[in-house]
Amino acid sequence: MTDFQGKRKGFSTRAIHHAYDPYAGCGSLNPPVYLSSTYTFPTVEDGAARFAGEQEGFVYSRVGNPTTLLLEQRIADLEGGEAALVTASGMGATTSLLWTLLQPGDEVIADKTLYGCTFGFFNHGLAKFGIKITHIDLTEPANLEVAISSRTKVVFFESPANPNMRLIDIAAISAISHRYGAKVVVDNTYCSPYLQRPIEFGADYVIHSATKYLGGHGDLIAGAIVGPKESLDQVRFYGIKDMTGAVMSSQDAFLVLRGLKTLALRMHRHSENAQGIAEFLTRHDKVEICHYPGLSSFPQTELAKRQMRLPGGMVAFELKGGIEAGRRFMNALKLITRAVSLGDAESLAQHPASMTHSFYTPEEREAHLIHEGLVRISAGLEDLEDLLEDLEQALVAA
Repeated sequence: MTDFQGKRKGFSTRAIHHAYDPYAGCGSLNPPVYLSSTYTFPTVEDGAARFAGEQEGFVYSRVGNPTTLLLEQRIADLEGGEAALVTASGMGATTSLLWTLLQPGDEVIADKTLYGCTFGFFNHGLAKFGIKITHIDLTEPANLEVAISSRTKVVFFESPANPNMRLIDIAAISAISHRYGAKVVVDNTYCSPYLQRPIEFGADYVIHSATKYLGGHGDLIAGAIVGPKESLDQVRFYGIKDMTGAVMSSQDAFLVLRGLKTLALRMHRHSENAQGIAEFLTRHDKVEICHYPGLSSFPQTELAKRQMRLPGGMVAFELKGGIEAGRRFMNALKLITRAVSLGDAESLAQHPASMTHSFYTPEEREAHLIHEGLVRISAGLEDLEDLLEDLEQALVAA
């Protein structure tokens, strides 16, 4: 989206206006929601041409809808990718993409720390179908040089990682992966495209749980994939249409479009509150360590400055006293809500050992760097003083 001088518009302007002309929509300020499962053809020949991919147009909402198309165009623009594909959930994005990219005998190299359901899909899903899953510490690119081979088809990671905030050098990992012909997939949910755009650092695909910051209001489930158009066409017509059926509804697309309008504003407030929370936690005697990219004590602070516009809204910290201290702290919270999502207006807290990663064995949690006293906070949009007051009284209980 450019102005009359050819200058690219700013992020928030594009998040609000890109790819929609109100005058083409009967003057409606907001894009219409198209509530149709199927679409008509002027002639049989037109229908045949659309099914053959020779003519632009909609056929059936499992593979495309005018409302979801607008959201795809907007997300692709904000992420700096060629195309996007929206899905019914973040896991729908991950599974639809990987079922398309992989076949038996291939290998996925993934970081040691992953969102719990992604870990489950890799190790309890893909692995059953002859796909090798290898977990290594990708915070050290040299580890990838040792592990990667011609069998490796995908290198997958999150940065920051859920839930312990480890960062991965996207440019370095992408350069190594591409020398071996592997595709790089980055889960950018924690950052959103406002804070980080992995494709600019060499990643091939970006995935999102749009449930989180893109939607921003805790009232929908959605996902997105950004990448090359030709490849995403394959994901659309195979990964989604035939394999997962993970189709986003037009109503949810409308809500994500609404969320994008305030994304930049919200990410600033999320980051401000997270910074204040992290600085408070580092000074507290009940806290062993706080993991947050905005802290001078954070070991990867220079990488954070290179890759991220702001340190983000997610904070992880480890309580002295392990799993029982974590449970006491969680149960004592009054304002901050016990919930497993993130990116909402409300501040949310979760204890991975008791919640999202409870199906790991203690040994698996330790191997994947998720310690028993680890607590994750998604800093919301409330007043910081109120959040700190709640943290203080809960830490006393811990």
